[in-house]
Amino acid sequence: MEDLIKGRLGGADGYSIRCAIDGDTIKGRAGGKLHGKDIALEITERGVQGTVGSESVKIELEDGELRGNVGSQKLTLRGVDRVTGFMGEPIVGWNVVAQQSGEKLVGQLGSTVLGRPFELDLGSAPGWVGTLVAVVAFYALEPRANVSVSR
Repeated sequence: MEDLIKGRLGGADGYSIRCAIDGDTIKGRAGGKLHGKDIALEITERGVQGTVGSESVKIELEDGELRGNVGSQKLTLRGVDRVTGFMGEPIVGWNVVAQQSGEKLVGQLGSTVLGRPFELDLGSAPGWVGTLVAVVAFYALEPRANVSVSR
């Protein structure tokens, strides 16, 4: 059975997110036709892997947390319907916080001033899946989210 995750990242002047979930596969798009990226993720026994645009996504369950990379950025997520985490490096990174209430997920990437809010309809998907889709979309569409810091 196919289910949908759909909503917005960044409010009215942000981006749309629309993904279909079919079994363990999540496929869809963040953004529009001119400025958007395809999302293709697969939930495996060890975590989640796939692509967003031409970037790879590989996250594994480790010590009760999902840890890995979305493109060049490190990602850690914890929780199921109340999800917290962090994307990036400690100095240049984004806090992740989201709360599922029924089929709705409301969250924030980064600070309340400089960050991006998101709101998604989850269908029957758990909150952590919606949060992961929002983080992947943020990485794909926000230029400041996928800049590597050279040391």
